[in-house]
Amino acid sequence: MMFQYMNVLNTTPVLHEQLQKALSIPEVTSSWTEQEKVVANILARDFSKSAIDLPEGDRQSFVELSDSVSQLGSQFMDEMEPAKSVIEFPSSKLKGMDPMIVRQLTHWGSVSIPTAGMPANLALRTVEDPDVRREIYMANRTASKDSVRRLEQMLEERSQLAHLSGFDSFGHLTLADKMAKTPEAVNKFLKALHEQNQSQSKAELQDLLELKRSDARANNFPNLITAWDRDYYSAKLLSSLEYRSRNDHLSAYFSLGTVMQGLSRLFQRLYGIRLVPRETQPGETWNADVRRLDVVDDTEGHIAVIYCDLFQRAGKSPNPAHFTVRCSRQISEEEQVEARQAAVSEPDLFPSDADAANDGLPVGIRKTEEGQAIFQLPTIALICDFAFQSPSRNTSSRPALLSFREVQTLFHEMGHALHSICGRTTLQNVSGTRCATDFAELPSVLMEHFAAAPEVLGLFARHWETGAPLDPSLVKERVDIEKRLQGAEAEGQVLMSLLDQAYHSPDVVRPGMKVDSTKIYHSIWNKYSSVPEPAGTTWQGFFGHLVGYGATYYAYLFDRVIAGKIWRDVFQRRSGGAIDERAGRLFRDEVLRWGGGRDGWQCIAGALKDKEGILAEGKDGAMEIVGQWGLKN
Repeated sequence: MMFQYMNVLNTTPVLHEQLQKALSIPEVTSSWTEQEKVVANILARDFSKSAIDLPEGDRQSFVELSDSVSQLGSQFMDEMEPAKSVIEFPSSKLKGMDPMIVRQLTHWGSVSIPTAGMPANLALRTVEDPDVRREIYMANRTASKDSVRRLEQMLEERSQLAHLSGFDSFGHLTLADKMAKTPEAVNKFLKALHEQNQSQSKAELQDLLELKRSDARANNFPNLITAWDRDYYSAKLLSSLEYRSRNDHLSAYFSLGTVMQGLSRLFQRLYGIRLVPRETQPGETWNADVRRLDVVDDTEGHIAVIYCDLFQRAGKSPNPAHFTVRCSRQISEEEQVEARQAAVSEPDLFPSDADAANDGLPVGIRKTEEGQAIFQLPTIALICDFAFQSPSRNTSSRPALLSFREVQTLFHEMGHALHSICGRTTLQNVSGTRCATDFAELPSVLMEHFAAAPEVLGLFARHWETGAPLDPSLVKERVDIEKRLQGAEAEGQVLMSLLDQAYHSPDVVRPGMKVDSTKIYHSIWNKYSSVPEPAGTTWQGFFGHLVGYGATYYAYLFDRVIAGKIWRDVFQRRSGGAIDERAGRLFRDEVLRWGGGRDGWQCIAGALKDKEGILAEGKDGAMEIVGQWGLKN
């Protein structure tokens, strides 16, 4: 409903006319702040992307086509299915697979393995028989014809939508307001990153081939890793590393309370802010397990509210997330006057005009270019799915303990929260995470680096019973294992990003021709994958991220590369290490405070102190440079 309403607003001529009128009057625009100009341009682009200059009939077609694309996306996600739902094998063929799982899947003497989901993935990692793995792989990577048809219909209608709006492709329409700007720039980044990553992915593949050769009989000397070998030998390699590692009990050093305390200490040292627990009022939260944290700045005082909903429960989404319940924004004097007038019948309802204008929710005072102003404080919901008893249900003395992966997840989501907390924009349109899609993940991915830094671990990682500090080398072992096959993981992300770009390119839909998503999929894999993809698969019918991240799937990979560069050049090179206050101030001033109110390239160039170079220009050359940085350990 909201999606449809926004489409209606973006195709309303009178709104567009008023904006264009304001933009055309120099006396008006000269009085605007830089941030107001940014927001005006964002609104103008939204109108342009919504075919506002076309006749009324075409504008109505745009709204209807947008709704249809949205519905097709939902249908594609909801009705996604494999061509073959189950494969049957005798149990003797499944040697290597967990016998308990095999028994659970056995019916009338035959083992029925669902081709999508955990059992198939487990079989690909553990079953010794390569012929069985091949059959499972083919079924696991082959979507139904209906799933592929729905995908292709969505791609066709997206292309029509772009052409209706005057763009060459859906990729051009989507990327116009992103850091990349064009599909050509995205492909330059991806190809540069692929080239930089090849040596590592080939070395990893050679390690897997050596394992395969160690399994081979004397008369069989394999020289190729097949698509159905990769998961199996990757699992064997990682299992051997896990066996030799010493980090079985890392979670004992990561009680949830100490991790939150560590985040507060880290933020205090880097940004001069801390997390302060606060009791909630009756009815303030949506569940008894939700905890409130007030964010307090050393100079500004109370600057944000975080509601932490961290525990697993029935009916709750398992996906970790950061939601901005209320954006930060300036509350104008006009709003305060209106609120005072509206509350004349109940003058004692709110303690001040600012509180009345903000419905009684927290406000704060900040310095601005004009002096001091009253701001609506950002209100954030931090969602995780930690699988243990919450404090309200835990009757034992044992605290909630996190795995290291869960610590990384919490740091990641807190990175998003930081963007909302530290943003200093006056307008909610560009507050915090309301920035370009290919810039939004930078603060969160950067925070993952802090989770493994020895100096950061020293702030909080203590054994929950003995109080003994954690040996940082244990975490390094864990990180090294996770990155052991980073080349293969990066290659997979590059392949999916290239496929996403190809599906939304000008060539995908030609007059009188249908989309052949399978042909495009295999052409990308044949050209760029280090492991051949067998003919006949239609994995694209399972590529659900095409719905929410159409033409922008590259964004997370892009921000991973940039975060790695900032981590190395800004935080690791300081004399104070990762918790150097000067590095924190630089990142806050050049990146966090701007939200979406400044070009992302300017933010990155500022953080890297390269304001006059290619990065600051942010064209194709900048995208290629980022790709050349690579995903270094």
